[in-house]
Amino acid sequence: MPSTLKHLRSRFERALDAAFGESVAGTDPAIAPTNNPKFGDYQCNVAMSLTKVLKNNPRAIATAILEHLDIGDLCEPPEIAGPGFINLRLKPEYLESRLSANLGDPRLGIPPTPHPDRAIVDFSSPNIAKEMHVGHLRSTIIGDCIARILEFEGHDVLRLNHVGDWGTQFGMLITYLREKYPEALTKADALDLGDLVEFYRQAKKRFDEDDDFKQASRQQVVRLQSGDPDSRRAWELLCEQSRREFQHIYDRLDIELTERGESFYNPMLPDVVADLERSGLLVEDQGAKCVFLEGFTNKEGEPLPLIVQKSNGGYNYATTDLAAVRHRIEKEGANRLIYVTDAGQANHFAQVWQVARRVGWIPEEIDVVHVPFGLVKGEDGKKLKTRSGETVRLRDLLDEAVKRAKDDLETRLREEGRSESPEFVDRVASVVGIDAVKYADLSQNRTSDYIFSYDKMLSLQGNTAPYMLYAYVRIQGISRKGNIDYGQLGGEAKIHLKDETEFVLAKHLLQLNEAIDGVAEELLPNRLCQYLFELSQKFNQFYDRCPVLKAEEPDRTSRLALCHLTAETLKLGLSLLGLSVLDRM
Repeated sequence: MPSTLKHLRSRFERALDAAFGESVAGTDPAIAPTNNPKFGDYQCNVAMSLTKVLKNNPRAIATAILEHLDIGDLCEPPEIAGPGFINLRLKPEYLESRLSANLGDPRLGIPPTPHPDRAIVDFSSPNIAKEMHVGHLRSTIIGDCIARILEFEGHDVLRLNHVGDWGTQFGMLITYLREKYPEALTKADALDLGDLVEFYRQAKKRFDEDDDFKQASRQQVVRLQSGDPDSRRAWELLCEQSRREFQHIYDRLDIELTERGESFYNPMLPDVVADLERSGLLVEDQGAKCVFLEGFTNKEGEPLPLIVQKSNGGYNYATTDLAAVRHRIEKEGANRLIYVTDAGQANHFAQVWQVARRVGWIPEEIDVVHVPFGLVKGEDGKKLKTRSGETVRLRDLLDEAVKRAKDDLETRLREEGRSESPEFVDRVASVVGIDAVKYADLSQNRTSDYIFSYDKMLSLQGNTAPYMLYAYVRIQGISRKGNIDYGQLGGEAKIHLKDETEFVLAKHLLQLNEAIDGVAEELLPNRLCQYLFELSQKFNQFYDRCPVLKAEEPDRTSRLALCHLTAETLKLGLSLLGLSVLDRM
């Protein structure tokens, strides 16, 4: 069933059409939840926006709308307030029937979209021959959440990992290893990944300081791109070793991805250049082939070129990204492309997409969007690094979160005099630690930098994963204490609302659909986090005020049903964030 907000919008659209006809066609009814309960549950502000169009005062417009509005099955009689606000209060009968209908429904009454997209979400994107570090955290977690939300809504989603497995870095590394450790280019796992990373650092240093080495590395890139067998074999060994290490991280984070690295698009690059040439966009400048951009200038104020083929015949990131856009639309059939990368790449994508649009590879109806995010900072406010100044490895960050969660749990168990198995302790520590890291990231507005603090993210208080997990555990505790099987409530249970905290909880439960729709549209996971945090708060207020197991019938069954719906809503919402739940902590 559509969300309450969609129901109301539909009814108001019909009322606007009946009251004013074509003069207001396509007008947004401007309905939103109220910020203050004394004004009701929803408010319609459309009358103010129509004063100029209809040449009438907003209260008169609001009155005309209400004369044609049919919402008696949803709301109490609407009220006009102030200059022309229309306040709406949901009927208890509507709340009770909607919630009762959701019992036993794994989707909690949320229907799949009737108009599914073919969406591609490009996220994570580590570099081969390097270890995943804290810089990959946000793209990986945010991208996975967006993919989960779109999949739940019924869209056909392809999760792509555009790994850096091509280009200059391999020219440097292969050239250096051929000189220092040639066995690594012919034998699998001749080096640990950590050693490989160190060799890469040394290669980069040589590349920056030694012109001969730099030239040799660039020629090596050309040989690799041309399909030289020895170069390809060395490259494949290095890629496979890195790929296995990445998968360990993805398994811990419960992330699924399909790899389409830069190398995947290599065979397509000559056609990219040829098509740009045929289109008349390509210009040769100092031996390089490029497209001069509109709206982008260099320091001298001259048009900025986007190089698609270097003077030595090699290609670059822009060429690969152009090939990727084209392939994703023409071959993968995507009508929505979502790129989850740091904010610093905004200009790069704007330039690539401009060229792709000008050559006709991105039609008007295709939605291409960059989802930028800010930095992860340490508690000193600077970019998060180790004490030695190195970038924090993602593996170490996750290990530390789990270790701290385990230490906290063992301390709490000792204080409470509880004894649990090592398996229980390890399971809880793993879920709490990983959930805490994910939630701390997703609960921030992704466009902002945020401070990484283990103490804050592992706290049982505030907008944290442990606070949400504890609310879920509390509900499972009610089940254990009362020997209740929530799954048996089903359609037999009828919800009836009496206490004010029951009404508040009931209304919030029915807003899950709106929160999910909001994330799917705006691609801001923190909206769902905020919804779940407020749900946990509202449940705790209800639980403190309303006895559940000690209540008389029919209140007892009704409140058990509210508990069950809250748990299922928390579980579903957290799963869409990529988080697991626990029955006990």
